[in-house]
Formats: sequence, structure tokens, C-alpha cells
Amino acid sequence: MADQTDDQQAFPSSQGRDKIRVLVADEHAIVRQGILALLETESDIQVVGEAQDGRQAIAEALRLQPDVVLMDLVMPIVDRVEAIRRIRAGRPQVRVLVLTSFGGEDQVFPAIKAGALGYILKDSTPSELVQAIHQVDRGESALHPAVARKLVQELAQPSARASAADLLTRHEFEV
Repeated sequence: MADQTDDQQAFPSSQGRDKIRVLVADEHAIVRQGILALLETESDIQVVGEAQDGRQAIAEALRLQPDVVLMDLVMPIVDRVEAIRRIRAGRPQVRVLVLTSFGGEDQVFPAIKAGALGYILKDSTPSELVQAIHQVDRGESALHPAVARKLVQELAQPSARASAADLLTRHEFEV
């Protein structure tokens, strides 16, 4: 399509496929089972696998080649941001949708910088979760309103906290 955004071109949608293939990654079995039960009711979504930790999420994403990885940020073994980076490095076309209880800046910004296309909170409704899966599958961002507000505030008024790299000269940083 001539009017697609760059993001949509980088992330081709499920058009032409029967179902959106989803990998569910969450540390808690009861949460995974609840999500699986919810997504089984959707005729255009197929859960192709699940993972209980970051290492397993990476391995399953590479092996199963899902369209969307629905991932909690609090998982053992591999750091949440590292898991997102490694999934995106191994499968650049996969879309990562974070589903978590934590909406603080220290979780949101690193996850998005690592390559998450969506970030929704676990207090979202089932229909909001399904809608977010469809959005990221189309290459669109899906952000919980509280998360979107934090991003807008950060862009409008950058944080007073500067990174170490910003405080050092290039030579000091290299040293």
C-alpha cells in the first residue's frame, strides 16, 4: 500500500494469513492459562506456544516463529529488556507486546527502546488485550493510556536525569 507508514512496512500484517500466531510468555502458569483461554475464543488468533522465563521465551520465539510475542516483563533467568532485544535480533519481523503490572518509567522506556511495539497493563480488559494484539500485528503501536501519557510527558519535557554518556565527553566515555 502506498500510504503505509515505515513501521507498517517493517512489520507486515497478518493479511494473507488465516490467524495471528501468538507466543505467550509469563512467569505465572495461572496467568498463561487465563490468557490462553481468552485467546482460544478468538477465531483469528492462534496461540502457538508458551514460555515461563526469558530464556524459554527467546528459544520459543526463534523456534516457533510467532507473529506476536505477548510478554510479561517480570520473568526469571533472562532480563526482560535483554529478552526483547534477543527476540528482535533473531526474528526482526516479530512484534513484541508487553503485558505487565508495571507501568513505571524504569520499565516502560527500556522495553520500548529494546523493540517492544506495544505496552499494556494487566488491568486492561480482555477486549483491550485482543485489540492490542491486532494493532501490533498490523505494525501499529498499542499503549495503555497511562503508558502513553508517560511517553508524551517524557517527550514534551525530557527527564532531568541524564545518562552517564550524556555527562561525559566522547573521550571520557571511551575511557
